[in-house]
Amino acid sequence: MKENLKVGLLGLGNMGRNHLRVLSMLKGVDLVSIYDVDQEATKRLAQASGARALTNVEEGLGDVDAVVIATPTSTHAEYMLQVASKVKNIFVEKPIAQSLAEAQRLADFATKEQLNVQVGFIERYNPAVQGLKNIIDKSAGVISIDFTRTNKLSARITDVDVVTDLMIHDIDLALYLNGPARLVSAHGYGTEKMIDFASALITHENGRFSRIQASRITEKKIRLIEATCVDMFVDCELFRKEIIISRQSEIVQVPGEAYKIAGIQESVEVRPQEALLSELQAFVASCHGERAASHPGVEAGLAAMRVCDEIQRAVKK
Repeated sequence: MKENLKVGLLGLGNMGRNHLRVLSMLKGVDLVSIYDVDQEATKRLAQASGARALTNVEEGLGDVDAVVIATPTSTHAEYMLQVASKVKNIFVEKPIAQSLAEAQRLADFATKEQLNVQVGFIERYNPAVQGLKNIIDKSAGVISIDFTRTNKLSARITDVDVVTDLMIHDIDLALYLNGPARLVSAHGYGTEKMIDFASALITHENGRFSRIQASRITEKKIRLIEATCVDMFVDCELFRKEIIISRQSEIVQVPGEAYKIAGIQESVEVRPQEALLSELQAFVASCHGERAASHPGVEAGLAAMRVCDEIQRAVKK
């Protein structure tokens, strides 16, 4: 029987509190300690969860098998390097780092130190995305996949633009579903400091295309994936977790009538499952040596940052 995994949590903002909620109830996990620069919040949430409140990161590293980092993006690299001195199992929220240079440094370090790193690409664990992947893997051929993601600007997020805040989710999914990128082009809109709208076209090594659009200048929230395949078109709505397949039309003969064209449309049942729960279950499994092929490791984090960097440079030209 496996011993419970002892986990420490760094960061208690919105996403960090979601991790706190799931880790507190996750089977096979003991949430040992929590930390945030807001010490009042740390103490309050420690009392509610039964975890130990840390006054600094170092004091809790000797007591845990794994660490979840859900701090602001600008601190990811610092905390990963600090944690790795004593803990080899690290979950870090996306993006893995604030810049491509930092991401490369962390990837090299993780490989050298043989760290087990999982990057928080939560959409891989969205049951609608899992259903979409099963469908397109069985298609006669994927031509292109379109991704649309919009959100209003959050006052909480001040250290990353729309590319590394929102678009990176779909960049990872594009690489996950369509394979490595060969060519990236992009345009966008923003202020002198931040890109708030971006549209990118990725040509993949296998000849497929991904078109990605992300915006945080509108109130409307959209999470949509549309796959154009040789034999079908697939709509995948991530909020409602709905998948609709439109098959190629068929020519059929109706008795007493001429031939007519009939389209075939079907809805695919998507099982209800919280993506964060599935994501953290996968992390726990990887800490026990059970790493799935779909595991978004440090290489996935670096690959997404490479595409982010190309998009940002193209938009800023």
